[in-house]
Amino acid sequence: MASPSRAFLQMSRGIFCLIAMLFVSSASATEPRNIVFIGDSLTAGYGLDNPKAQAYPALIQEKIDAANLNYRAVNAGLSGDTTAGGLQRINWLLSQKIDILVVALGGNDGLRGVSPKATKSNLRGIIEKTRVKYPDVVIILAGMQMPTNMGESYRESFRRIFPEVAQEKRCDLIPFLLDGVGGYPKFNQPDLIHPTAEGQQIMAQIVWLSLMPILVEQR
Repeated sequence: MASPSRAFLQMSRGIFCLIAMLFVSSASATEPRNIVFIGDSLTAGYGLDNPKAQAYPALIQEKIDAANLNYRAVNAGLSGDTTAGGLQRINWLLSQKIDILVVALGGNDGLRGVSPKATKSNLRGIIEKTRVKYPDVVIILAGMQMPTNMGESYRESFRRIFPEVAQEKRCDLIPFLLDGVGGYPKFNQPDLIHPTAEGQQIMAQIVWLSLMPILVEQR
């Protein structure tokens, strides 16, 4: 029969092992951090056969899983949305924890000829509201560009919105979300506005190049 001191030591070791096992179990069951993509039809996957699986946020989730990173990609894209609409619905999105926010809005502003000043104000509002709720959030702003038929003056004013807001608000910047996709018929649906599944894959890679270093750094 073990002495009282030895029994106590064995019991202590058992308790220590149990605590260690619970700690490991708890760490492995940690809830994933949320990456929220607030955008328009480009983010929502308009016109795709299976938007939930083919839109670029879902493809980002595949890359996250392949890299064994503990993040959840949340597609908050809404077809037809504008920066004004995004500003109105950001409060609802903020009801869930947001660790990284990718803002991919502005394309519909440009196509409707919205004043660049108004678009900038709305983007600032989205960023500011998010940071008030979650001060440690990382924000990535995805830039957009307009086709030539919008006029050179408006095109240039619109293009400058995104780098200027990103610099002012200290956000990461994706210079052009549709780089390599916009203007290429083979990567767009017949309307030449919305990407095909192949176009979405290119978009996912563009976003991933900006997102991956942040995820690795936060790991």
